[in-house]
Amino acid sequence: MIAAAHTLTHMPTLATWILQDQQVGFDLLSLWHQMGILAKIVVGILFVMSGWSFGVMIDRYMAFNAARKQSRAFAPAVAGALRDGKIDEAIKVAERNKKSHLAKVVTAGLMEFRAHQDSTEIPGETIEASKRALERTEAIVHAELKRGLGGLATIGSTAPFVGLFGTVVGIINAFKEITAQGGRTGIGAVAGGISEALVTTAIGLAVAIPAVMMFNYLTGRVEAFDVEMDNSSSELVDYFLKRRAVRR
Repeated sequence: MIAAAHTLTHMPTLATWILQDQQVGFDLLSLWHQMGILAKIVVGILFVMSGWSFGVMIDRYMAFNAARKQSRAFAPAVAGALRDGKIDEAIKVAERNKKSHLAKVVTAGLMEFRAHQDSTEIPGETIEASKRALERTEAIVHAELKRGLGGLATIGSTAPFVGLFGTVVGIINAFKEITAQGGRTGIGAVAGGISEALVTTAIGLAVAIPAVMMFNYLTGRVEAFDVEMDNSSSELVDYFLKRRAVRR
């Protein structure tokens, strides 16, 4: 009887504790409201990083697809013009495909060769000047293709640590709440801190994983473009040598 009376006496307190725990929500809106200012700042930083990385992904993906599409149209057209000895026509074809990485490189080589074609320079010097023009343009185009990829790699490597910082802050806040409420360990006491830890960790990984995957994919495409530009430059130099040999 005494135990029953004691239980009935503390029933309101027990009911309040249970109801408080039941009011804890784990949907996105509730988790956001349960987070502290510092954790919200961390989440904001992660969202900015995510937005920037997705912007780079979309920009590079569209640029690479345009370069690939125009290069496929450019290669046979310029090959036909050069086969007929029409350098001016080849330059016009290249200028119509300005998004093509191959067109940019070939245009530089052709224009340099045309500029020296009617000069009195030694043929070898003309070829060397054309090769230098090709190498300079290759370096410029390579830098253009890699634009933004360095930042994408930085986001992929740092986002998990930014999320981990929020995790540490959330765990610390959870322990503070337990201490402030006299050691009570119900879910309501630690909900805020745990939500901070879970949300920041999950967002950090969600930002980093796509960034790393797309960085590797885009880097692979840049390397493929570099090989294509090297091959085109080599073939163009061979064409210049053959043309000089014929003119002799």
